Amino acid sequence: MIKVLVVDDSALVRKLLGQAFAGEGDFEVAFARDGVAALAELARFNPDVVTLDVNMPLMDGLACLDRIMIERPCPVVMVSSATGEGAEATLEALRLGAVDFVAKPDGAMSLQIEAWIPTLLRTVRTAAGAKPRLSRRLRERVRHRMRGSAPAGLAPPAAPRLAAEAAPIEGLAHGLVLVGASTGGPPALETLLRALPSSFPWPILVAQHMPVAFTGPFAKRLDGLCALSVAEVGAPVRLRPGAVHIGRGNADLVVTRRSGELFAMAAPAQPGYPWHPSVDRLVRSAMEQAPASRLVGLLLTGMGTDGADAMAAMRHAGGRTIAEAEETAVVWGMPGSLARLGGADRILPLPRIADCLIRWTAKMD
Repeated sequence: MIKVLVVDDSALVRKLLGQAFAGEGDFEVAFARDGVAALAELARFNPDVVTLDVNMPLMDGLACLDRIMIERPCPVVMVSSATGEGAEATLEALRLGAVDFVAKPDGAMSLQIEAWIPTLLRTVRTAAGAKPRLSRRLRERVRHRMRGSAPAGLAPPAAPRLAAEAAPIEGLAHGLVLVGASTGGPPALETLLRALPSSFPWPILVAQHMPVAFTGPFAKRLDGLCALSVAEVGAPVRLRPGAVHIGRGNADLVVTRRSGELFAMAAPAQPGYPWHPSVDRLVRSAMEQAPASRLVGLLLTGMGTDGADAMAAMRHAGGRTIAEAEETAVVWGMPGSLARLGGADRILPLPRIADCLIRWTAKMD
């Protein structure tokens, strides 16, 4: 049985989610109406997964999550609105340690619950097997255990990593870095991209499974943290060094060619690609436009197998690939699939990936 603590200030939402979990037969459910009650229930119920609303009285979801990650780390799935404000709060929650999120349906939930529940159930089941990044917030957890007290407020965002000044790069890039991620991906991508200098010589294209309401704010957040330029891809944009291109949610990110130059663009989702933005489609489109020997593929944490087949084919055609190691991946689905296919040149823990990319691209330029 998977023990789930549902935290939401709406009695209707608690009732609907309780019925959905109870109907599956493999969940045991407890409830809390706000963050204060959730912390008390956490100690009593000892859940495998917490679903956590963002907007609640007494203690909101972010403050509650901050306490959970320090006092008793466990997988947390945020349940948030798909508004701009909701997207910002969700991204902050992922930074604080939430494993994943699901966006609430627009309008009356009772009218859309049947279409929404399968996504919630799938996300919670995946989260139950996920590993919270225990290396994060370690100092605060040790301090809490020594003092027996919790922090009064949220921890401030970490300062951006300062990159050394570099001369502008002239001309076009000589290759592409293709990155795929899903569950646990946003904080992993932040760690990776903040470790790359402004002089990084190749464009980076990122397919992170995420709804359309979240990819724009996610790209904007990364742009403020990284030395590289980061933007969501909407209209076709020419690929250039020192730029990170984030695929738009509910669409796919593909590489095209115009007048001899490479561009990234958002393409409508196609049948046969179950996840979006699709990592498989990104990689295959890049292989159609550039030699595999000029491509580097990277699969980070994520549920499922998206990207594994395409990156394995890319490696066999002469490309280079990295799979995030199981020890740092929140969910070792996508990178694990690449490793099992024999498609990974390197299997590396997250903190070592940026240095490998820097070495490889320097040698291949």
